[in-house]
Amino acid sequence: MNERQREYFRAKLLVWKDDILRESKLTLQVLQEENVNHSDLADRASSETDRAIELRARDRQRKLISKIDAALQRIEDNTYGYCEETGEPISLMRLEARPIATLSVEAQGRHEKREKVHWDK
Repeated sequence: MNERQREYFRAKLLVWKDDILRESKLTLQVLQEENVNHSDLADRASSETDRAIELRARDRQRKLISKIDAALQRIEDNTYGYCEETGEPISLMRLEARPIATLSVEAQGRHEKREKVHWDK
């Protein structure tokens, strides 16, 4: 991967991370503003369910940020774009679709197949 490509993916990852952080801040603001006691039990239950779903989504995004940070570190280390399993380059098409990818399509397929076999037991 050349320097221009690394810069492209660095910028893409940073924009993605900024978007996630911005959404998280908005969610926190909304959750703080929504801290209303509902007199109706159904309204309260609905509000609590919505809140739990939103918090789970934010937790997934927190984990995604750590993967983005790891990808940014790989760019700095010049290991970005190489399969962790085989050491072979990950296709640019795969990185475009999933910039945090650490495995080539083939290695990911093998990984998922092993996971499925393990899960079925």
